[in-house]
Amino acid sequence: MVRRGLAALLLALWPGLLPAQDLPCRLALVLALDVSSSVDKGEYALQKGGLAAALIAPDVVRAFLASPAPVALTIFEWSGRYNHTLVQDWVMIRSRAHLLFVAENVARFERSYSEFPTAMGHALGHAAGRLQAAPECAAQTVDISGDGVNNEGFLPRHAYRAFAFDGVTVNGLVINGADHEGETTLIPFYQNEVLHGPGAFLEVAQGFRDFERAMSRKLEREVAPQFVSQLATPAPIRPQ
Repeated sequence: MVRRGLAALLLALWPGLLPAQDLPCRLALVLALDVSSSVDKGEYALQKGGLAAALIAPDVVRAFLASPAPVALTIFEWSGRYNHTLVQDWVMIRSRAHLLFVAENVARFERSYSEFPTAMGHALGHAAGRLQAAPECAAQTVDISGDGVNNEGFLPRHAYRAFAFDGVTVNGLVINGADHEGETTLIPFYQNEVLHGPGAFLEVAQGFRDFERAMSRKLEREVAPQFVSQLATPAPIRPQ
């Protein structure tokens, strides 16, 4: 926590304090993509293509590169309790070329699983493990998307008690179905169970065809330096 506080202080003092190559990472961001059995082949293609396109959308690129302090990014797919597959290992985003590299990896990736249920608590536990392996950054955020509520294993609230989520922000992206399940069930589930930590927020995609727009909007907000600076608060000074 002390290191995170010092990094946040550096963020507040820029620009001009340190050479660009020495600037600390401002945010470690984990993207967690739902590939449970409720996501069919066509929907998966829209989700994968939507993420790849969102990563190189002009406004998203500008948000990533709006500060000389970079964002560290990793991506994985999740479904059942033990079904988590790495799409992109940690990469430091310092240019549009880095985002293009990640987008191309996403576009080429073959779906890991398609037959397992929705174990969101386990996915969050896996995300906590990814953060343990992250570069040192001023703030940490998990971005989890899905089209259904938890139906296997422990709930998100149990993951927050069992794993290292102190100071971690968890944002959600709800994919609303044609039956409007998202409006009646999924949105309240994310609001009550999934959103966690400072500044947590929810984005809604109106179906998988709207995933690219919703993901672009979400990324713009969560990597923006002014938003991250609100998450990366210095550790409190304890009385001697």
